[in-house]
Order: sequence, then C-alpha cells, then structure tokens
Amino acid sequence: MNGGQSIWKSAVNIGAIGALTTVLLSLIGMVGAFSKRDIIYEIVTMGHTLLLTVGVFLSFLSAKRASQKGLGRVFGATLITGILTSGGVALLVIVGKTINLRMVFVNASPALYQLLIFGFDASFGVPLLLFSGLLCGLFAFLLFIAPPILRRILITGISSVAIAGVLQDLLRPIISIWGPLAGINDVLFAVNGLTLGGGLGMFLIISVVMFFWAHKGNKIKTKISTLPPGRQRMLKTGTWLILAVILIALPQILGLFLSEVITIVGLYVLLGLGLNIVVGFAGLLDLGYVAFFAVGSYIVAILTSPELGFFNMGFWSALPFAVIAGILAGVLLGIPVLKMRGDYLAIATLGFGEIIRILVLSDWLRPWLGGAQGIGKIPNVTISGYVFSTPQQIYYLILAGCLLVGFISWRLRDSRLGRAWMAVREDEDVAQAMGINLVATKLMAFATGAAFSALSGAIFATKIGSVYPHSFNVMISINILCLIIVGGMGSIPGVIVGSAALVGLPELLREFAEYRLLVYGAALVAMMLLRPEGLWPEEKRRRELHKEEEPEAVPADAQGSA
Repeated sequence: MNGGQSIWKSAVNIGAIGALTTVLLSLIGMVGAFSKRDIIYEIVTMGHTLLLTVGVFLSFLSAKRASQKGLGRVFGATLITGILTSGGVALLVIVGKTINLRMVFVNASPALYQLLIFGFDASFGVPLLLFSGLLCGLFAFLLFIAPPILRRILITGISSVAIAGVLQDLLRPIISIWGPLAGINDVLFAVNGLTLGGGLGMFLIISVVMFFWAHKGNKIKTKISTLPPGRQRMLKTGTWLILAVILIALPQILGLFLSEVITIVGLYVLLGLGLNIVVGFAGLLDLGYVAFFAVGSYIVAILTSPELGFFNMGFWSALPFAVIAGILAGVLLGIPVLKMRGDYLAIATLGFGEIIRILVLSDWLRPWLGGAQGIGKIPNVTISGYVFSTPQQIYYLILAGCLLVGFISWRLRDSRLGRAWMAVREDEDVAQAMGINLVATKLMAFATGAAFSALSGAIFATKIGSVYPHSFNVMISINILCLIIVGGMGSIPGVIVGSAALVGLPELLREFAEYRLLVYGAALVAMMLLRPEGLWPEEKRRRELHKEEEPEAVPADAQGSA
C-alpha cells in the first residue's frame, strides 16, 4: 500500500514540476517567441511543441518511476503527470483572464492566453488544453510499453520532423541548390514551417528506413565485413572520397551566412579537440583553457599587426611562434598543478585563465598588448597570392586545421602516450605503480592541448582581424568543456557532434538569442539525466555507464553443466 501511495505521490510531484515549468516558460515569453515559427504550417508551432515535449518527457519519467508496480499504475501515473502539467497552463489562462498579471509579468498578455488555448474561446480552449495533457500522458505510456525498436522509430521520426521545422531556413537553400531536388521545397515546406503532407511524408520515410535498418542492418554489416580485402578497401576509399567532395563543396552549397556558422563551429572543434586531450584522455579538469587560446591570438596579433609596429611578419611565419608560446604556457600551467586533482585542479586552472585575461587587460602591458583597446589591423592569411578573407575562404583554412588536429588526436589516442594518459585518467596511483611517469605524462597533456588551442587562437585572430580581452573570458572554457561532455568525453567524433549541437544550433537560431542560456542549461540537464555518456561516446565510457544494463556473461562451467 505504501508503495502504491509513493507512486501516486511521485506522479503528483513530477506533474507539479511540469506545471511550474510550463507556466514559467509561458510567463518569460519563451512560448510566445517560439510560436512565431511553425513546425507544421498553421497547425503546430515551436511554442506548442515545447510545451508538449515537457508534458511527454515528464510523463515518461513518471512511467519509469512506476515501472516496478505494474502497467495499471504506470498508466495512472502518466495520466496524472500529463494532466497536472497542462493543468498549470490552464490555471494560468483562467487566472490571467480574471486578474491583470501584466503588472508583474510583462509577457502575460491576451495574445499569450489565446495561443495557449489554441486560439479558441476559454470555455472550449481550457478543456482542450487539459485534454492535450491527457494525450501527452497517454503517448508517454504507449512509448513506455512499446518495443524498443518501435520506441526508437517513433522518437526519431517525430524528432526529425521537429528539427526540420526548426531548421527550415537552413534546409531550404541547401535543397534548392540541387536542381532536380528543388521541387521538393514546394512539397516539403510552406510559407512558415513544413506542410502537413511534407511532415507526414518525412516521418514515414524516416520510420521505414529505421525499420529496415533495424532488421537488415546487421546482415549488411556482416556482408561488408566478409567482403574480400580489396573490395573493402575500395568501399572505404569511395566513402572517404565522397566525404571529401562534400566537405570541399560545402561553402558553395551553404552560402555566406551558413559558412560563417560553420567556421565558428570549426574553431570550437579545434578548441574541443585540444581540451579533449587534457580532460577526455588524461582526466585533468582544466577550466583555464581559454588562456592558451588568448596566447595564440595575441602572439599572432603582435607579430603580424602593423598597428603596434614591433614586427611585420606574415601569418605562416608567426604561426610556429604562436604554437610554441602555447606549449610553453601549457607547461607553465602544468608545473604548479602537478599534484592537484579534481576540484582543486579546476580552481587552479581557472585562476590561471583569469590571470592571463587580467594581464592582457592591464595598463602595465598596454604598450605591447593594446590593453582594453585590443590590437587591430591583423592581416588575412595568404597562400601564393590567394587571400583567405571571406567566411567561405576561411572555412578551408579551419577545415585543414581540424583535419590536422583530428589526425594527431586519433594517432595519439592509441599510442603509448595515449594509453598512459588514459591510465592516469582512471587512477593516478595505479598508473604510477605501473611505471608511468606522472610528471612527463601530465605535462605532455597540458602542452599538447595548449598547442591545439594556440593554433585555434591564431586562426581566430586572422579571421576577426583584431583581438580584444573580452573575447577570452571564462565562459569560453566552460562552453568547450560542455561540448566535450555533451559530445562524449574522450571521443573525437563526439567533439564535432557536441560543437554542432551547442555552438552551431544556437547560431542558427539567433532570433531566440535571449533564451539561449536557458535552453543551453536545460539541454545540459537533460543530457546528464538521459544520456550521460554523450551523443557520440567513446565505447569504453559507454560500457562503464551502462554496465548494469548489459546481460551478465554465463560462466563456461555453468554452460557445460546446463
């Protein structure tokens, strides 16, 4: 009996959290702002999708909490959570139509209330709102009891339609470039959002592809693995050639604005690959990583900018000095913190980053570093007369840097040094007992990560054409650490995925910039709850975090006796 009461209490508590969340999202104006963009034209907006996602997610969480008490209680828990979540919004509408809440909440307008009740009269819209919460709970229950493959298909299909609606401004120009496919735009997209037929068609196509892959994917993989070595080599070469052609043609396909977004993502990929060496491979929590980024930028600025008048070097002549300065700064940071671990190491490195920023900002070094005014007139990169000035041109420079750093990281991961880093990450004492030189190993991690960061800083300085102290605050380090965690600690592809998710997506949705940090924080919380290993995790880390979900191996003697 007590167990049953705790299930209902948990469902009510989660529903109350859902009600508060949806009311908060409405009153801060997020629902209203998101509703300006449709997912399905004149049917479902981003604002409605946001509220429905909260309802379904929390109802599914209630179902997991009640999973040990039978399907009847799971069904009841999901419905209670769904109704309570929508009940908070319904109560907001009722109170808002009775009391003028705009004296306290600026966004509590009649337009918001009409949006929340789907444009209907309150007498019909409020019950419809409660019914939508009931449907959220029912859908969460169906997801919970569905077979894993069906659940995966439904979630992937619906998410793909929602993402296509959100990124419609990105997808339209890409599709229109390919002449034979240009007509798809008229079928898929309306004035604002997807057409109903386009959304349903996309959902069906993605569902069929996933269903086919779930049943035939292993057979296809097996056939590929059993091909003769020559055929496998040809297939792999062809795949890499196709990928290379796509990467080379990407700026021309995407245009000026989207190329600028990709260059920003590429800079964060460079930074992420460097910090992945320190945090992902060696397990050293570095919150002052932006300091090396600043070192690379300022060294290139000092050596190339005519504004200061000290030197008049080109980018390629200054680049080795920037990388070497980054390595020296990494060693300089590493020496005092060799014996520190965990939180103490994080605080010490955070202090180092702030020291660099304050020195750059100081009047004492102003004659050499420009102080608060920064350094301008940094020349563009040139190769044999070809100038990298526009985002579409700088893209190739950043792509070359990412390929170089990615290749080095990939080679280091399985090298003797890489295995030593991972041993230090798992247990320093055991690593030292096995004969690993902790001093040299840690300093190599700091120096390698700093070199990659300095390279990124050097490219950043030439891309912007100037450097300022405010470009190197601690939030840069935190953002890089977050993208590594979201992508997958120690995973090289994870750095790329994390950069695209946490840097590229917000850049594409700049119209909602005022809610950027709120969505950013919510995404991080959701990731830690649902997928703590990251979007593209390292295989070893994935096994560690999901060890309890894997079936235990049956001993050989037990199999024989059976």
